[in-house]
Amino acid sequence: MQFSNFSAMLSPDDGVLQLMEDLGEALESKSDTMMLGGGNPAFIPRMQAHFHQEMQALLDKENEFESIVGNYGGPQGQQGFIDQLAEMLQQEYGWSISRQNIAICNGSQSSFSTLFRLFSGFFPDGNTRKILLPITPEYIGYNNTVDPSCFESRKPEIYDLPDDLFFKYGIQFKGMEIDERYGALCVSRPTNPTGNVVSDEELARLAEHAKAVDIPLILDGAYGLPFPGILFTDATPFWNEHTILCLSLSKLGLPGVRTGIVVANREIIDYVKCSNAVFSLSPGAVGPALMTRLIKSRELLDLCRDVIRPYYRKRVDQTIALIRETMGDLPVKIHKPEGGIFLWLWFPDCSIENADLYMLLKQRGVFVLSGSHFFPGLKESWQHARECIRISYTADFDQVSRGISIIAEEIRKGY
Repeated sequence: MQFSNFSAMLSPDDGVLQLMEDLGEALESKSDTMMLGGGNPAFIPRMQAHFHQEMQALLDKENEFESIVGNYGGPQGQQGFIDQLAEMLQQEYGWSISRQNIAICNGSQSSFSTLFRLFSGFFPDGNTRKILLPITPEYIGYNNTVDPSCFESRKPEIYDLPDDLFFKYGIQFKGMEIDERYGALCVSRPTNPTGNVVSDEELARLAEHAKAVDIPLILDGAYGLPFPGILFTDATPFWNEHTILCLSLSKLGLPGVRTGIVVANREIIDYVKCSNAVFSLSPGAVGPALMTRLIKSRELLDLCRDVIRPYYRKRVDQTIALIRETMGDLPVKIHKPEGGIFLWLWFPDCSIENADLYMLLKQRGVFVLSGSHFFPGLKESWQHARECIRISYTADFDQVSRGISIIAEEIRKGY
């Protein structure tokens, strides 16, 4: 049987497929697996209680639940939610936002698929343009939303930090030329997989570069600001007319409702609406319905600050303490965790490369992700990319603890 060139984007070796299959296998397995690979947020009891409360309110209000699940909505998304979100962004951050600047998508992944297609590939002027990722490692899910050749990325600066366990990536601005070769810049903040938070200064420089050549800066805020706010360092919410801010309800604790949010200028939002209509008729309404009151009352921002951020801050500190205890005598390094729900472990000069380590750990019931998947658009071979893995610290802490002990055993053999 023959398949089109599109099939090349759906490779069985794709990192996203591996991630989601591992997640499904771990959730369905009756064996004692340690899921340190997936991106599922933690079940935070106080957040779950709020979601229960909001769902019960929908069920108790006459015809509300039936309307939400029984009717198609418009292609832009639920207007009540959009209006409340626009008002919050205006009042809290001073952004010039109205309902014409916001569209809902069925998860962030679908929004990136639309946005990358809008700004890469063949253009009416006869040119082809790419998406520039100014720093790698970068999110695993970008690579197959479009033809992977549409990406170009840059290696980071690597800085050693005073604590010998930590290092940090920085954007390498020297030699960066933004011109007609590119249709957009894209960066996640905090960065998945490393937990790196692009500084306010770095972000301002990227925005200036983008504006100078009239291309958008796509800012992936799935873990960041203004919500869910999983940040452990100072950072300022950012948006302007040349920025496309992508947000999500997933990392609040609602990945199952598949709700992504695009904040952009009106012309871009019109294209996103059209894409929704063509590919999915309309975005889902359950996620927005659950969150509308929390946004209107501003409780959401309080929950991000007082519940979500402290929960993950405590978890990351506990996990780092485990790594110090089990691998502190080895030349292991961790990217400084400035945000997000992952740790990025680097094993310099270890004899076991990350693809082999992934298989060894999987055989022992520990699911991680090989770091080599997180370098979309990097054309040159780089040994560093084969020495890193991403682990999540959101699972039950006993699983995290046992998983890290097994990782330490395998890495010790490698050294």
